[in-house]
Amino acid sequence: MRILVLGGGDSPEREVSLRSAKAIAEAARAANFEVLEADPKDNLSILDNLPDDTIIFPILHGAGGEDGQIQREFEQRHLKYLGSDSQSSAECFDKWLTRQRLESAGIPMPAGVLVSKNTYKSQPLAKKPHVLKVLRGGSSIGTLLAQNPNKVTDFEVESLFTLDTNAELEEFIEGTEVTVPILDETALPVIEIVPPIGEEFDYENKYNGRTQEICPPQTVSQDLQTKCQALAETVHKTMNCRHLSRVDIMINKHGKLLVLEVNTMPGLTDQSLYPKSAAANRITMSELVKRFVDMVQRDYSN
Repeated sequence: MRILVLGGGDSPEREVSLRSAKAIAEAARAANFEVLEADPKDNLSILDNLPDDTIIFPILHGAGGEDGQIQREFEQRHLKYLGSDSQSSAECFDKWLTRQRLESAGIPMPAGVLVSKNTYKSQPLAKKPHVLKVLRGGSSIGTLLAQNPNKVTDFEVESLFTLDTNAELEEFIEGTEVTVPILDETALPVIEIVPPIGEEFDYENKYNGRTQEICPPQTVSQDLQTKCQALAETVHKTMNCRHLSRVDIMINKHGKLLVLEVNTMPGLTDQSLYPKSAAANRITMSELVKRFVDMVQRDYSN
């Protein structure tokens, strides 16, 4: 049994991917798997003539890794791999497609509209507290939190739209942010996310250690946590995710749950939310790798 761990790529989330891939490779070796490592930024020649017993772990974040592109490559080559298939990956990576799928299924989300750089400021939602998120991105890259719309600068808007031509303009929800990892089709423990006072859960605060990631949550009732887990499982199934995902949810001040997005390849660094939640269920990184392998073998055994 060999595991090929792919990490890196050339998206803005390259560094997080490299750290995630390193953590997974170390855990796989600790679990006594033979491990190969490669960076798809170099080339994909490592996929040529892979032994039949190889399972690919594409621990890649962002464009080229989570958007279905590399998954299509695996499928065309008939290779076994961890994670959602190419169609599910593409739909989950595109926030507008995700919204259309989830809203059609009756899953609650904050109000949102599709905008470009030219149409953004003319939208009624832009006049209220809002969040502007590039359509295809992750790790909180390309996200602008505008609690005071009058303070949004042209430079901030220009910078965001260099990452994508379209963005999702979403109402700002006051409340508690949580995230729910999914292993197979079952929710792991809920994590409450508490950014520094007056700041947001952006890329910097996600990895600088200043954000509190509380598991189990201290301010969310057990009943609400159970509802969050059930909702995350529904999102995972609705989007046809496979093996793992992580669903981000806001709980507004009235206790209503609103889905923000779903990640098909969540961060797996030692600071990432997914491993922290798994650890709360007494699942070590090595055990997580074993479960990933078991799921892939199960799904490719037919």
